[in-house]
Amino acid sequence: MGPPGRSEAAADATSLAALRSTARKMRVSAAEPRAAPRGARLLPPFLRTLLALGVIVAPVLGGVLPEDQADLMYHSYQGGDITVRGPSVLIRKKVGDSLSLSYNYYEDMISSASIDVKLSASPYHEIRKQNSFGADYLHGKTTYSLGYIYSREPDYIASTSYYSISQDMFGDLTTISLGYRRGWDQVYRDLCAAPHPNNQECPDIINDPTFHQRADHRGYTFGLTQILTRNLLANVNYEIDTDQGYLANPYRQIRYASPGGVGFTLAPQVYPNTRTSNAASVLLKYYLPWRATLTGSYRFYHDTFGIVGSTAEADYTMPMWKGWIFDGSLRYYTQTHASFYSDLFPYANYSNFMARDRELAAFNSWTAGIGASYEFPIPRLPWIHKSTANIRYDRMMINYKDFRDALLAAQYGAGSEPLYKLDANVLEVFLSLWY
Repeated sequence: MGPPGRSEAAADATSLAALRSTARKMRVSAAEPRAAPRGARLLPPFLRTLLALGVIVAPVLGGVLPEDQADLMYHSYQGGDITVRGPSVLIRKKVGDSLSLSYNYYEDMISSASIDVKLSASPYHEIRKQNSFGADYLHGKTTYSLGYIYSREPDYIASTSYYSISQDMFGDLTTISLGYRRGWDQVYRDLCAAPHPNNQECPDIINDPTFHQRADHRGYTFGLTQILTRNLLANVNYEIDTDQGYLANPYRQIRYASPGGVGFTLAPQVYPNTRTSNAASVLLKYYLPWRATLTGSYRFYHDTFGIVGSTAEADYTMPMWKGWIFDGSLRYYTQTHASFYSDLFPYANYSNFMARDRELAAFNSWTAGIGASYEFPIPRLPWIHKSTANIRYDRMMINYKDFRDALLAAQYGAGSEPLYKLDANVLEVFLSLWY
């Protein structure tokens, strides 16, 4: 068979160039600071993950630095009687040909009257502020990255440093990355300094002078990105995380069966002081002939608490009208409960470790999302060579398998209440400028 015609050769080159560009944008940095927002009080794990996404290191491939860019975002989460909203600003700037610096500010204004708050605490409002600084240094086909994140809220202070190295090889078709992160958290507990009715917001909140705990976190990551064909790219990641110190939520409590009243009594949770988790993921991205992209991924998770989780996700991205790009995704997640979790323990001091935190319960969730991006020029600002307006909406539907609505115990009896369900809406609106 003879050589391909001009149009076919051009299509090959275009597809390969697009895959290389996609590889640079898709690979999450091996130093992704996942642990930064762990202190968000009474927030579910998926929301803490969303908060962490605000400080993800710029996706860097060996041999390529991030473009100069500025993002301004507004985010909103509403679900389970929790509202989180706030702004975020991200700035990236190259210094010469080998160094790129970044700064991110992220703020959450949190209002909560969740099921946990209604059961054993008072509604509250608070603000979490996060600042992060990062640097990427390019030397040949190797990129060195490091950064620092500082997050503070009234009852939690988190500091995280991260480091990574990535190397391009085999004609930029393969990238290998290694990363390490270290976190130091300080945990406090708020008290109400003034008498107030139950289930009403406290007018004067202070830190409990008798409660101050610490937690340390370490994470190790390995990543491999490989262009398999002119249209297909694969990404494999493996992570190990270790946590040590105070790992519980100081506001949530267990319940155990007791006679009289509503049939149960509340008591403090007791967690192990260490936790190790392992996660492996694989992602395939296929570049379609009509400039669309189809992505599929799977992630497996296991930890020493006994939780086993699986995530499957599909995403489709396609440009349509001039300047417009649309995206749709569907994600499924399921997990087993922790070995020391129970919705209702049979009696007090049932075991050495006891928890009723719903993040440790068995549940599954579906997340459906849609997004749109519009590229537009700014004629009066010639130094801006590209600008986009973006919007993203996600609908989350979480079904718990062994976490019940204890607020209904008087009606149904302790241990027989309906299983808890949570639906949430997540909205992001942001403007991106490349200069």
